[in-house]
Amino acid sequence: MNVTIAGVDVTIDDQPILTGVSMEVSSGHVHGIIGPNGSGKSTLLRAIYRSLRPSAGAVLIDGADLWRQLTARASARRRAVVTQDSAIDFDFSVREVVAMGRAPHKGMFDRDDRRDAAIIDEALDSVGMSWAGSRLVATLSGGERQRVLLARALAQQAPILVLDEPTNHLDVRAQLELLDLVRSLGLTTIAALHDLDHAASVCDAVSVLRRGTVVASGAPLEVLTPAMIRDVFGVRAHIGTHPLTGMLHIAVAAITDDPDRQADDQTGHQIERPPEDHR
Repeated sequence: MNVTIAGVDVTIDDQPILTGVSMEVSSGHVHGIIGPNGSGKSTLLRAIYRSLRPSAGAVLIDGADLWRQLTARASARRRAVVTQDSAIDFDFSVREVVAMGRAPHKGMFDRDDRRDAAIIDEALDSVGMSWAGSRLVATLSGGERQRVLLARALAQQAPILVLDEPTNHLDVRAQLELLDLVRSLGLTTIAALHDLDHAASVCDAVSVLRRGTVVASGAPLEVLTPAMIRDVFGVRAHIGTHPLTGMLHIAVAAITDDPDRQADDQTGHQIERPPEDHR
């Protein structure tokens, strides 16, 4: 399914948070939302997953207005969400948490049937957590809990996946494994990402937010230039090829006033004066 964000404004307590935000998310692609803290990333995602109604504009899923034409249940069948603050009751088992993803497909008094059980099994297998079905969530590591939340989202069988900084609080290995998993799912995925290198290597397209507006949108190689990164994020950047993966790689460093160091904002190449010969 395609997602279109068309001129979305969001105002909270008379303060504009998003202004005229527009972007296209192609079916089956991973689309990253990046920007500094306070740029409006989480607010935009809340508008997309029907938690915060826009004051203007529209969010369209295959042309259907998320807020005006779809009910809450209908929208839940189209998009699944993993937020930064997803709460898990630690008294539940892993399987019970994943089973909650079936709620949009069931009536109030419906019990899980064999089809539901098969879907839950598949979701757990997809995230590599089949072994933990009977474990209490409280006994899992942070990375394992994040996989359980993703399995719950997959159990919804929604074609659109919305992720709000999914690698927060995870160690390096867990971050990479989760991003590889998300990439392998083949779903239309919209993800707010904090790490520019993750966005460069995982996303088919990115949109850059600054103070509630989109300042750039397109393929990572075209958008994530040293000049843009310096302008929006206030850091120097080197753009290259990762020596281990062959993927687009971004290394960043603080801007320094040291006269012995210069950065070419157009190429991203670091120029450093050689040390004096004291021999």
